[in-house]
Amino acid sequence: MYETLTLALAGMAGAVLGTIFFGGLWWTVRKGISSKQPALWFFVSLLLRTSITLAGFYLVGRGHWGRLLLCLFGFVVARLIVTWLTRAPNSPDPHSGVAALATAESHAREAAHAN
Repeated sequence: MYETLTLALAGMAGAVLGTIFFGGLWWTVRKGISSKQPALWFFVSLLLRTSITLAGFYLVGRGHWGRLLLCLFGFVVARLIVTWLTRAPNSPDPHSGVAALATAESHAREAAHAN
């Protein structure tokens, strides 16, 4: 019973760490784009997000591979959820916005070369 609870908490901790990491990345990109010093935003965010995540994994794992594995699983699930929640409007999946933009740029280049 105790071990099951510990493993469940490890998975939830991984989800929290993933939400902090990938939610923080999303927030950083939004703020960094309009900033006068985007490199500073991205660098500080990278250090902060990575430090929090590594410390969290270290504290959760504590030498037990099962807890570490479930923490990683929660982290990956959080990535999928944050990616889904922050996708571009009217995009059926998170990658279609990028693919549509690349396709539009390709068509624009072809039209420019045709003239």
